[in-house]
Amino acid sequence: MIRRIIAMTLAAATLSLAGCGYNTLQSTDEQIKAAWAEVVNQYQRRADLIPNLVNTVKGFAAQEQQVLLGVTNARAKVGTIQATPELLNDPQAFSRFQQAQGELTSALSRLMVVVERYPDLKSNQNFRDLQAQLEGTENRITVARNRYIKAVQEYNVVVRSFPSNLTAMLFGFAEKPQFTVENEKEISKAPKVDFGAPAPVPAK
Repeated sequence: MIRRIIAMTLAAATLSLAGCGYNTLQSTDEQIKAAWAEVVNQYQRRADLIPNLVNTVKGFAAQEQQVLLGVTNARAKVGTIQATPELLNDPQAFSRFQQAQGELTSALSRLMVVVERYPDLKSNQNFRDLQAQLEGTENRITVARNRYIKAVQEYNVVVRSFPSNLTAMLFGFAEKPQFTVENEKEISKAPKVDFGAPAPVPAK
């Protein structure tokens, strides 16, 4: 009899939690973690390409020290931020992360503008391979970010909706930070290089 009462109590508690959105909160939270892991993975993929890219450009355009240093410093700043799942519970830390990534995107875009001045660099096979990998990675970043955005939207709706909002407060489920519109526009601009007609070399 006691076992039956315990089983019935557990069953009732399970149904109660499910009805109040607890299971949905758990599943959507896990979706966010999975989506975030992919975002971080693609950002790391980009960061890993940068040293070879910078060294290749340096071999043809060593005089562009300011731009090369800007990319290197931006990459270093990104590396100082630990993009763990806990970061998603800290809006300020999340903001610092996306700001650092946005600065790296801007630095890479400036580097690609500089590349236009060096036809020999643009025709270098190693550089072309790196550029193709970088563009592919930027596309993967965009896809991963979109999945994260959708996962957060779904989760935040559950956190704000009644009666699951009561369950969220009871169990400590808070809204997750989202990528800002400004950062979304900046980060979605994958660095491009036109490998068509060679750009003229500036007069010395």
